[in-house]
Amino acid sequence: MENDGIRWISVAGEKNIATLNLAKGNNVYGEKLIRQGGEEYRLWDPFRSKLAAALKKGLKKMPITNGTKVLYLGASTGTTVSHVSDIVGSSGIVFAVEPATRVARELIQNVASNRKNVVPIIEDARRPQAYFSVFGKIDVVYCDIAQPDQTDIAIANCAAYLKKGGVMLLVIKTRSIDVTMDPKAVVVQEAQRLERNGFAIDQILNLEPFDKDHGMIHCTYGP
Repeated sequence: MENDGIRWISVAGEKNIATLNLAKGNNVYGEKLIRQGGEEYRLWDPFRSKLAAALKKGLKKMPITNGTKVLYLGASTGTTVSHVSDIVGSSGIVFAVEPATRVARELIQNVASNRKNVVPIIEDARRPQAYFSVFGKIDVVYCDIAQPDQTDIAIANCAAYLKKGGVMLLVIKTRSIDVTMDPKAVVVQEAQRLERNGFAIDQILNLEPFDKDHGMIHCTYGP
């Protein structure tokens, strides 16, 4: 899987994912900075980021590349957002939605303050019409929200912003949806819900051992 912003770097004999650091000299969550070929890369921890976990588990096609416009739902303190920012580069943009004010403050201080391509939006993802900062159609929606209706929230945001033929990466937190069901069955159930709402399922990943009872669905919106 080729992507200019992502490198597989060998450290102590182990292959690690890394992203080209857009904010040179800065790290976000204590990750190591590695110099290679005259460039600075940030090691990307798959135990701290579900997108890194998906890449380690064999995500076939990474839809986020240089210049991509991303709507990121559930930005938290910005661990994964910062790596997405690295990948999209100065010609891309990440609209990072996070409802919790305290958490969003860390996102702003640690990530957005050093990266002009990150636009923090302190808002509930259930209210996509309230994102006054988002402009134009989005290439990729990334959703990582621990709510029982997480898939419906993601669908509503795609309907509002994702271009036809755009991609959604949906993290399925199975225990947030139904603690009584088998986690694999929950992921299948949510994939079927997406299909009923006009999405084509491209790939389903199990994120263990990096995240227990979590899956990721890579899907395409509309024809």
